[in-house]
Amino acid sequence: MKWDLTNYYKTYDDFIKSLEEAKKIIEILKTYKGTLGDELKLKEYLDYQIDIVGKYEKLYLYAECAMDIDQRNTSALSDMQKVMFLFNSMSEATSFEDSEILSLGEDYILSVINKYSELKQFEFGLKNLFRQKEHTPKEEAQKVIANFSSLLRSGSDTYDSLSNGDIKEHIIKLDNGKDVNIMDANWSTLIAESKSASERKRIFEAEFERYEYNKNTYASLYKSVLNADIGLAKSRGFKSALEMHLYHNNIPLSLYHNLIEIAHKAAPTVKKYLALRKKVLGLDEYHTYDRFLDLVEDDNESKFTYEEAKELFFKSIEKFPQEFKNNAMEALKDGYVDVMPGLGKRSGAYSNSTPNTHPCILLNFTGNLDSCFTLAHEAGHSIHSLFSMAQPTMTQSYTIFVAEIASTFNEHNLLDYLLSKGTLSKNEKIKLIQNAIDGIISTFYRQTQFAEYEYLAHKKALEGEAITEDSLSDIFIKLYDEYYGIDINKEKVKKYVWAYVSHFFHSPYYVYQYATSYSASLAIYNKVKNNEEGAFEKYINLLKSGGSDYPIELVKQAGVDFTKTDALDAVVIRLEELLEELGKAINE
Repeated sequence: MKWDLTNYYKTYDDFIKSLEEAKKIIEILKTYKGTLGDELKLKEYLDYQIDIVGKYEKLYLYAECAMDIDQRNTSALSDMQKVMFLFNSMSEATSFEDSEILSLGEDYILSVINKYSELKQFEFGLKNLFRQKEHTPKEEAQKVIANFSSLLRSGSDTYDSLSNGDIKEHIIKLDNGKDVNIMDANWSTLIAESKSASERKRIFEAEFERYEYNKNTYASLYKSVLNADIGLAKSRGFKSALEMHLYHNNIPLSLYHNLIEIAHKAAPTVKKYLALRKKVLGLDEYHTYDRFLDLVEDDNESKFTYEEAKELFFKSIEKFPQEFKNNAMEALKDGYVDVMPGLGKRSGAYSNSTPNTHPCILLNFTGNLDSCFTLAHEAGHSIHSLFSMAQPTMTQSYTIFVAEIASTFNEHNLLDYLLSKGTLSKNEKIKLIQNAIDGIISTFYRQTQFAEYEYLAHKKALEGEAITEDSLSDIFIKLYDEYYGIDINKEKVKKYVWAYVSHFFHSPYYVYQYATSYSASLAIYNKVKNNEEGAFEKYINLLKSGGSDYPIELVKQAGVDFTKTDALDAVVIRLEELLEELGKAINE
């Protein structure tokens, strides 16, 4: 149940050797400046690009895995810094590339690409480059951006050091007298298992107090992230950072704003659900952290081992095509999943992949039903990565916009599999419906709330307003009232949730894609569930398409058109249906 990093490099020396080889290729790439007008030189340059993508992205995967096992490990941190320096060197060495290719003209470049079959994999990327010509800085500006690339990431890098590398034990005494160290990996589970409002409050505050203690530092770090993002957007000629982040993948701004508008329309349904929760749980006051509480006791107090969770997932996909099942088995192969939580281990869960390399999964498995859904979710990402290897190297990497489709598709299916069991008790049925509603709220609704927060925070920074812990907290205070009808001022440390959400610091304007992907996956899953002819074949083709086209187009080929609001509206309708089902189940 641990990663076997020898799957990537047999020895640490092999990792260092590959690092040195990548450095040599980068030095070679520098020599091609001013030569790409020569057809053979252009071909050689692109061939080297294919070679180094395979090398340096694998280096990143290895270094990140070694670091995330224990972020207190300074040796692993040093190796990650070496890889990031390599990335910076690569960016600097090839800073001439975009400007030179653009100066040579689309007709010439594509004529060379079409002449050599092995270069066809560059066609989509190069066409996209020419589409973005007006937002591509000149060579000197590209150099400046490359030289400052490490500083542009300083906010997110320091965030990791503060949140994980410098984390200290925070031990509290539970009502049963047991001392427990509160960590990212266990706090929500402990709250879910708690029978005491005062104990839940202590657990929650123990987790979030570090953000209060360091509130000014976190605000300063986020200010640097906002300024870097806005500065980069301005340097590329965009009106806003949002426009920059959407433009690369040809995502219309209207989709982002439609998402927020539809989430606001869903607010009454969400508030109705929270009111039902408060009533069923018999709470005097409903707090944000009460969302982790189950509405009913588990009849059997079920806990799953990791092997049992795996088997549950495999049973849920038994009726799917063999090709899909084979990749599911491969995704969860021993040595490619790091399962259990530990001090210093990165919190949360992810699937990490690079071209032509077996993906790996990080979990913090706690044995509850949520852990089973998380396993299915991350397996979906790895299945996607394995299917994407049908593409050549340069079009294997799929966009974030598409990424969450495969993961949440598995969640929809696992839910239906569990609900389809004829032996479900009343409590089991209630628990599964609750899980489905909570999934919509956390993946679609909450992520849209976060997306609106990012939009408002960037707007403040762009307009020159002060970015302080107070101003950042004020945004969330208002959003929690609008989205949930909850006054988070009543919770001592909740207003610092902006410091808790690592995506804000690592990947600006990332989280909205959880919501859009969820919408798309629900639409695609419904087609599969309803046995629509060719639906699963279209789905697998989507997984195999990697990054070979704009994500909007890839999703459209799978049957979802995001130029309309149908898929977004369908999620809200599904939420209303599930809430009605939940009410019936409770009153049975």
